[in-house]
Amino acid sequence: MSGPGGETAAVPVVARFRELLSVIGPWLPAVAFLGRMPAAMCPIGTLLLVGTETGSIGDASLVSGALALGEAAGGPVVGRLADRRGQRTVILAASLVNATAILALVTAAVTGRPVVLQIAFAAVVGLTVPQVGPLARGRWLSMVRGKPGEERLIGSALSFDGTADEVSFTLGPAVTGVLAALVAPAPALVLAAVLVGVCGTLFAVHPSAPAGSGPPAGGRGHAPLMSPALALLMCSMSMQGLLFGSVQAGVSATATHLGSPGAAGLLYALLGGVSALAGVATAALPARIGLPLRLRLATAAMLATSLPLLPADSIGSLALAVPLVGAAIAPHIITVFGLTERIVARERIGEAMALLVSSVLVAQSVGVMVAGRLADAYGPGAPSVVSCAATATAALVAAATATSGRYPPAAPALPVPHRTGPPAASPPARPGR
Repeated sequence: MSGPGGETAAVPVVARFRELLSVIGPWLPAVAFLGRMPAAMCPIGTLLLVGTETGSIGDASLVSGALALGEAAGGPVVGRLADRRGQRTVILAASLVNATAILALVTAAVTGRPVVLQIAFAAVVGLTVPQVGPLARGRWLSMVRGKPGEERLIGSALSFDGTADEVSFTLGPAVTGVLAALVAPAPALVLAAVLVGVCGTLFAVHPSAPAGSGPPAGGRGHAPLMSPALALLMCSMSMQGLLFGSVQAGVSATATHLGSPGAAGLLYALLGGVSALAGVATAALPARIGLPLRLRLATAAMLATSLPLLPADSIGSLALAVPLVGAAIAPHIITVFGLTERIVARERIGEAMALLVSSVLVAQSVGVMVAGRLADAYGPGAPSVVSCAATATAALVAAATATSGRYPPAAPALPVPHRTGPPAASPPARPGR
């Protein structure tokens, strides 16, 4: 993937990632990766913990749902505060509160406290997720602006971060499941609390943390966030969320119907693994394939790869169909984030990224509920209809609206000072568009 502006030089994927790491360093991405892992561990960990302690899947779903809805509501707020007040203070506070809330949830569950209290703690966990993933994307963009090969670096940063998201999306639930199976669900959530407390803090206090846009100059308001272009990107991400939720419900329903419920987690992990590989491969796309065209291609690929889910009615056919869906997911995410970088003012990029993530989370929750009810009413194959309807909608919207006129290429970079921590550590940045 080339940058939003379109570099023409053909650079191998490994060389592009090496070039990126020479700018942002290897230590900070590692901390950011571990810091975002708890967001992938807590939903499944909460479901397993509460289900094990109460013996009620219904109670477990309520508590886990409160966490998901809390994150969907809190994500844009955390992003907005980080953009305006600086990442250091906001991420630090959110990380510490989030770690404390996770431990409180674990304590309430293992000591048999009322489910309503567990729901309250889960909601706080969701509300205070420090949004390391979305804010890391904004930080990488801040760190590469004004550097030689800036547009190529932007593309590499988004591809690198999209791959990290997919790996954490796969690894987080896997680690949680292994710990739950070998020990108990509670240690998995305790590990999540430790990771968010330690790595979230390290990510927050790193000198690269943007200081924030501060109060509006001259009494004017902040740069606007919402626009028709961003709303369309949120729609595209919402359709991907519906795909996630319906595939999750459909795979679980079919695997359970076939007497192999444990296969569902493995199949979903394969989906994430294929998506991660596709994210790496996206960095190799030539610059002539612009971002609007990539969005049209990615959504068309989402539709094409979801169609084999319809006839899949055995573990063997699911093992072929489900991973195939992953081939289009990371390219779609990376492209949407690249287009967002074009249309949103620099001082609001963190909030915009968090808003996109919230679109996925809300739609995923809806997808699980709707597809689950359809599976109960019409059989385990019914959720696949939701999957195909979601991807068809995304493809149609992109085909009709993803144009270079709506998402124009970025203007050439002009090196100007950018406030990032101590003045001596401030990298140059391009003026907002």
